[in-house]
This record gives sequence, C-alpha cells and structure tokens, in this order.
Amino acid sequence: MADTPSKKDILFKVKGMYMVEEKQVELKLKQEIEKLGGLCLKFVSPGMSGMPDRLILLPDKKIYFAELKAPGEKLRPLQLKRKEQLESLGFKVYKIDSYEKVEEVIR
Repeated sequence: MADTPSKKDILFKVKGMYMVEEKQVELKLKQEIEKLGGLCLKFVSPGMSGMPDRLILLPDKKIYFAELKAPGEKLRPLQLKRKEQLESLGFKVYKIDSYEKVEEVIR
C-alpha cells in the first residue's frame, strides 16, 4: 500500500487492512487517477439509477467506471445489473471499498 491513512481517516483495522470511510477512498482514487494524468469525474446519469459513482478517463483513450462502497459493502442488485450491462459493452467496472482496491485499479 503506497499510503497509510491518517489516524483521523481510520475507522478500524481488520486482518491487516485499514478500513476508512467511503469518501476517503473516493478522494484517494481521484488523487491517484490525477497523478496518472487522468480525470476521475463524479458520474450522474439522470433517469438511469444504479450507474457507477465515478467515470475514470485516462490517457490513451482508456475509460473505466468505479462504484465506491464502504468497506465490505456489496453492490445492490440494480448496481450489479448496470455493472453487467457496462461490461457487456466492453467497459471495465471496478467496485472499490478500500485504499488497497485503489492501488489495484491504478496498477
């Protein structure tokens, strides 16, 4: 893990993983994507519920979606459906609920 969350961000530590608030994970994702020269945009799709929270745009025309969750939280059924729809169109959709998952995405 590149960065250890600050004490104010940590909710608890389980099996060696730092558990932080969803908003902190979202901020970390945004910062890391920007370091790569990309954009991590808040994604809102009026009229289509269940879409991922973030649209990730990286150099070389790379486009990904990210659903941010609290540690250990699962996707709701409609979010799973949207994930499957986007993946069937060839897009990668990540469920991110920890700093470690952010690190996996940026590799």
